Amino acid sequence: MVGKLFASGDLHADRRAEFAETLVDHGDLDGAVDVLQGALDLVPSWAAGWFRLGEYQERAGDPKGAARAWDRAVDLQPDDPFGAGLRRDLLRDQPLSDTMPPAFVEMLFDQYAPRFEASLLDHLDYQGPTLISEALQVRSGATVQRALDLGCGTGLIGPVLRPYCDYLTGIDLSQAMLDEAHAKGLYDMLEKADIQELPILGGQYGLIVASDVFNYLGALERIIGWCAASLSADGTLIFTVERARDSDVTLRETRRFAHGREYVTDLLQTAGFGAIELRDVVLRKDRGVDVHGFCVVAGEPNAQVRRQGDGEAQLPADA
Repeated sequence: MVGKLFASGDLHADRRAEFAETLVDHGDLDGAVDVLQGALDLVPSWAAGWFRLGEYQERAGDPKGAARAWDRAVDLQPDDPFGAGLRRDLLRDQPLSDTMPPAFVEMLFDQYAPRFEASLLDHLDYQGPTLISEALQVRSGATVQRALDLGCGTGLIGPVLRPYCDYLTGIDLSQAMLDEAHAKGLYDMLEKADIQELPILGGQYGLIVASDVFNYLGALERIIGWCAASLSADGTLIFTVERARDSDVTLRETRRFAHGREYVTDLLQTAGFGAIELRDVVLRKDRGVDVHGFCVVAGEPNAQVRRQGDGEAQLPADA
């Protein structure tokens, strides 16, 4: 049966979609495209169906058809929970997206939550807790009053952060991930929120950590500005990113973003951070291949970073 989340609402269309999946399993992609197009004739407003059609067409060697299908999916559901816009961008020489749709990230991790930790630790050799622990040990060992686990997920970094703070907050977009984190009993507060839309509270945290989070954002200007404004004068920001081959931001085939050393360093300096360190690390494995990245430690946020009327952190005017 077609999963409830992706069902069209029309039984006949869903049955055609199931038959299309069977054809794909037997290697008949052209037949699957024809059958699914027939289902979409019945339910032309089915965004999930258009997204799946684009996947079939790409695999069948029809990138223009795939792009049209993904365009249709985004038009029908502009919040883009399937990440169709990112798939479309990967067909372009120069991708247009500079961030992942929050609805896509939320749905992805709501589905992923029950097997998230087992997948990362048992199959992907995820190094996040170890890297953050090492960064914290290099930093001053003093305990801060408040720390923030930004994009906390299931709370994998919670045991690492807990000894370094009196009060630990976790923020994530996925409620299913937050439920897993709550069960650990490590956080004083857990909040469901889009980290790109957080209000500026002003110097609240002595420590902000984001492990394996910024690769889902792309452009980091807004979130780095927010961190600078939300850290105390002697606060520390620690995060990891995947390493881009060039100096800018790159959308990868995995639909995650990678960041260049120069881009990260320049952005942190512009935001007023000092004592910036980028350490070359291996973040995890992907299909058995090491994923290289940076573990970044930055301190001393500049007091010039300020709150604007719309609540967005802005960089200094003279930057």
